[in-house]
Amino acid sequence: MSLIIPKPAIENETEDFFYIEYDTEIILDSSCKSDDFDTALRLKKAFLDYTDFDLLVNKSPSPLDVKVKKIILKREKLKFSSKFEDQAYRLVVEKDKVEISSQSSTGLFYGVSSFIELLMTEGACIKCRQIEDSPLLEYRGFYHDATRGRVRKLSEYKKLADTMALFKMNQLQLYVEHSFCFRDFSEVWRDDTPLKSEEILELDMYCRKLHIDLVPSIASFGHLYKVLRTKSYKDLCELDGMSNDPFSFDQRMQHHTLNVSDDRSFDFVKKMLDEFIPLFSSKYVNICADETFDLGKGKSSALAEKIGINQMYVDFVNKLADYCVGIGKIPMFWGDIIVSCPDYADKLNPELICLNWGYSDCEQEKNTQVLAKKNMKQFICPGCHGWRHMINKLAMAYKNISLMSGYALKYNAMGVLNTDWGDYGHMQDPLFSIPAMIYGADFGWSGVKEEKEIDARIGRLYYGDRTGKIIENIKKISECEAVRWEEFVQYKEHSAAYDMLEDAKCEFEKINTNSIDETSSDIEKYLEILLMQSNEVNIEGKRLIRKIALYVKGQILIQQVIKTIGEKIYRISYKTRSIDGTYLAAQLEHWMYAYKSNWRKDSKESELYRIEQVFYWYSDLLRNRCGQDIFPKKLHTNSVR
Repeated sequence: MSLIIPKPAIENETEDFFYIEYDTEIILDSSCKSDDFDTALRLKKAFLDYTDFDLLVNKSPSPLDVKVKKIILKREKLKFSSKFEDQAYRLVVEKDKVEISSQSSTGLFYGVSSFIELLMTEGACIKCRQIEDSPLLEYRGFYHDATRGRVRKLSEYKKLADTMALFKMNQLQLYVEHSFCFRDFSEVWRDDTPLKSEEILELDMYCRKLHIDLVPSIASFGHLYKVLRTKSYKDLCELDGMSNDPFSFDQRMQHHTLNVSDDRSFDFVKKMLDEFIPLFSSKYVNICADETFDLGKGKSSALAEKIGINQMYVDFVNKLADYCVGIGKIPMFWGDIIVSCPDYADKLNPELICLNWGYSDCEQEKNTQVLAKKNMKQFICPGCHGWRHMINKLAMAYKNISLMSGYALKYNAMGVLNTDWGDYGHMQDPLFSIPAMIYGADFGWSGVKEEKEIDARIGRLYYGDRTGKIIENIKKISECEAVRWEEFVQYKEHSAAYDMLEDAKCEFEKINTNSIDETSSDIEKYLEILLMQSNEVNIEGKRLIRKIALYVKGQILIQQVIKTIGEKIYRISYKTRSIDGTYLAAQLEHWMYAYKSNWRKDSKESELYRIEQVFYWYSDLLRNRCGQDIFPKKLHTNSVR
């Protein structure tokens, strides 16, 4: 059988082959429409990329060229039943021709996607077969953070859309809080490199050609950290004084909710929506409205006393939803608040679609079940598990995505929206999320697969991996993590609350440093195995391995830094001695130089400087305190780990 992802519902092979020849043509049947020409050109490019044959695109064939081999694209009513007929396709490979058919341009596009995957693995000699396929869920989406540290270049968002299209995904959302160049909100984005209107318009048009719906997604209630710290808008924050605190990756996740008792809050959001939404052709808009932790705890406490926090939440979400519906859009929102008070679901605008998220590897189906009983339209939203780490935890991602996709299928959700967050500066490379993104694409289309099977298919198809082990080895590397990136950042930020760093030992001890030596040794061992695979993969595989090699060095360094601090400042003894602090500081800075170069290849400058600040704080600390064996007299203990 083929390695097509998502795995087709029906696939029957024969022993014959279709051989591509120099004069093979791509034929648009007379039934095709004008938008099918882009699909034909996509197939033409794939032939050039994977076989080096430059095929001609033509219209209905002449009766004189009956001997010329053809790949025929045609629109016709399919004879097999499908829940989503517009996405169904039929692919027939015979000795003398290939026929790809669907009743719609979308289905035809998906049929071509499957044929492109055959080119990727079988080249110019394709085994004859018949495929009939259609999705189990209507939507298979990807949610990518474009706010919390990293805004990518337009060319990279296009590449992301190309990859999504290959795996038949049909919805993309870019998360925005402050990272759009609003005309009247320059104070919010002035120290950033935000998305521009022209970039969104161009990406929207690009996605449409790939049959991907680019949905606007913007924070409109909670998670307005940069907005509510500005001089212009700090008065709209539920809690007073939040703008005076120094920047914190940690605090960015915790507070900064709009004061809904102030009418100016809705006016502010409305102004954002009026400028942002028209850039997108989608009928949907995601107003987010999640993690409103501070609601009713500050300026709106009187209103909370009067009607209750849950009612306050529902009222403001409805106000936003009513406005979106009024301008012809269908609103979405994150479901974390409403699943905690499901009795209020009946009070929400019925047009609202709930984005029901859960990121655990043992996530329960309760929330999905409750919303289904309430007849609330929902997307199920698992995660790629890169946030808060240097390298994505793909084993965790598989467990989470497979569980949540199963719930989506069981409770007839509208779709799966797989999330890729950027907490703590979006340290992880976006390419590390691709395997997890493909999990969601496959499971939402054709159902959950066994882990080893899907990993081997992804490795062979997308990374050209002849060993079948590339994903497995990356999983092993990601598990060699004694110190999480999140912990590395938190120790820096939390220790600032102490007059003397020695007093911050309680913060340091939150990090489990017992396995630093062991994991550092293991990660180097697994990296060596991965590097040996570099001649067994295609260019995508080589690119992934190169980036993993960079991040492995970074993971080892942050572990060595924490160990050195423990030994030199807190007098903790380890089985092996730490590295000299001055030398280690220089190693951090050299690594950071390489990291910045890697970042700038595919991302805007964004908030790269904030990640720099974390590393340079540690470099300065290492030089000042850990370059020689001088300890404060107040530290008498000699703990052993």
